[in-house]
Amino acid sequence: MNTPIPNTDHKYNLLEQSLPESHASIQIPHNASNWKKFMAFVGPGLMVAVGYMDPGNWATDIEGGSRFGYTLLSVVLISNLFAMVLQHLALKLGIATGRDLAQACRDHFSKPVGFILWIFAEIAIAATDVAEVLGSAIALNLLFGLPLTVGVVITILDVLVILYFQNRGFRALESIVGGLIFVILCCFVYQMIASNPSLPAIVQNLIPKPEIITNGPILYVAIGILGATVMPHNLYLHSSIVQTRNFNRDDTGKREAIKFATLDSTISLFLAFFINAAILIVAAAAFHATGNQDVADITDAHRLLDPVLGVKLASISFAVALLAAGQNSTVTGTLAGQIVMEGFLNLRLKPWVRRLLTRSIAIIPAFVATAWYGEKGTSELLVFSQVVLSIQLSFAVIPLVMFTSNAKMMGAFVNSSVLKVVSWVIAGIILLLNSYLLIQTI
Repeated sequence: MNTPIPNTDHKYNLLEQSLPESHASIQIPHNASNWKKFMAFVGPGLMVAVGYMDPGNWATDIEGGSRFGYTLLSVVLISNLFAMVLQHLALKLGIATGRDLAQACRDHFSKPVGFILWIFAEIAIAATDVAEVLGSAIALNLLFGLPLTVGVVITILDVLVILYFQNRGFRALESIVGGLIFVILCCFVYQMIASNPSLPAIVQNLIPKPEIITNGPILYVAIGILGATVMPHNLYLHSSIVQTRNFNRDDTGKREAIKFATLDSTISLFLAFFINAAILIVAAAAFHATGNQDVADITDAHRLLDPVLGVKLASISFAVALLAAGQNSTVTGTLAGQIVMEGFLNLRLKPWVRRLLTRSIAIIPAFVATAWYGEKGTSELLVFSQVVLSIQLSFAVIPLVMFTSNAKMMGAFVNSSVLKVVSWVIAGIILLLNSYLLIQTI
């Protein structure tokens, strides 16, 4: 068994570690092939990809596909390309500095600024968790007929499941996540085949159309897709969980870690793109093309899939994939909550207390929405949660780009000139679109 590699990050040696219970807990084979090294790094990318296929994505993708056909496929593609760049920056920050994004914000901003960023991060995580709770509750309702309010309450038990698997090691969590992603993938491959979409229309709509910007309703859903795809909590999460690998903390070891972690992240996000695109494509083929353009929520989509497509199991596979997505998102959302609170406040709570607190914050609005408004309220809350995430996104993206472009912080791993330009362009586009959305909403 390899002996642990000491952390040689200069001034950060004396400071707290990110996710201390899992930090450097997974060994990287030093005298092994590149393939074995890469496989040792596989895992964080899958956990991050979960955030790009959570129930909030389903609501926006279904609405986009049923109302506007294949038009918004280009937005899904562009959002995933943005995500690949931003997740690369997040993992690079964690590996190069030994600090996650929340810790870096606390290190380099004043206390008032750090506090405001923490509040925004917590709002984003609460919005994420609302989507997870509602998605799981809706899936339980569709599969077993449980009332939505009962399903919302049951989701609090996820806390115990996460604690059980985390106590068995971080690899156990990654394995569970990977297995559920495989379930989601199989379900949507089946639905794609059953829906028989138009391949020419898919290819044509991978190129953006002007109406996405000029048409107000399309733009609103497009920004919702952006918010559901590039998620703020994922940037905090990724910068932390890449540090679960026990690689050499010298420049050579960090460079190798960044290479393999980026490969892991990029492949995982291509998988997330396929699933996101599949949701929109199935909605476009099954609903928009058959005159059911008013299908804008998960429950209606589930009810209509079998009769519209004329096949059995389409609705069941849809609900199974939704439940898997909700459970997967629970794992990463609660981890992100821990990372954000510990990173910004240096506040250490017992894991079960932190997870219970995070889930309780999400359960209250979800329970009120389901009890007061029923199915319609849950659907609107799902879409609204993604718009909230989109508005919060800039408050995570801009600090991330600032830090990774800072030579004093990053040393040899500072962003190249080209990457700096690309990163700031992405940050600018996100800020511009979100500002427009906020003005329109007001």
